[in-house]
Amino acid sequence: MNRFDPFREMDRLMSETMRTPAASAMPMDLFRSGETFVAKVDLPGVDPSSIDVDVEDRTMTIRAERREESDAEQWLSHERPAGTFARQLTLGYGVALDRIEADYTDGVLTLTIPVAEEARPRKIQVAHRSGLGGGDSVRGEVAEHSDDASGEEQSQDA
Repeated sequence: MNRFDPFREMDRLMSETMRTPAASAMPMDLFRSGETFVAKVDLPGVDPSSIDVDVEDRTMTIRAERREESDAEQWLSHERPAGTFARQLTLGYGVALDRIEADYTDGVLTLTIPVAEEARPRKIQVAHRSGLGGGDSVRGEVAEHSDDASGEEQSQDA
């Protein structure tokens, strides 16, 4: 005899509606650390050779496969999804697509996506001239911010 538990039923319904298949099979953290974006995708039990990461027209697609357990005689609980999973991320124009790195360690796929050089913030130095000389020109410099401890800035003539 099965007893109806309204709280358990409500929890089941909320879990099913709030969870997309990709999010439940491939939970991800995404953050910025300095001049890179980092995505950490949980892929426990996935064969590393099945992981495929592609970038096409600013869309990154992550695919992986978790095989079904074939030696189970009778399932008592079967909550871990099996099969092929895919997740897509839309990348902005300020990232260096040619320098993306991927590493799979301890069931976590880490994608390191650097910010493109042209998208990094720059400080424009403004030179001042006196209005009395008349022949002086105005010069500007572009300074790239450096994250080193000395706080020194590198500069280039504009």
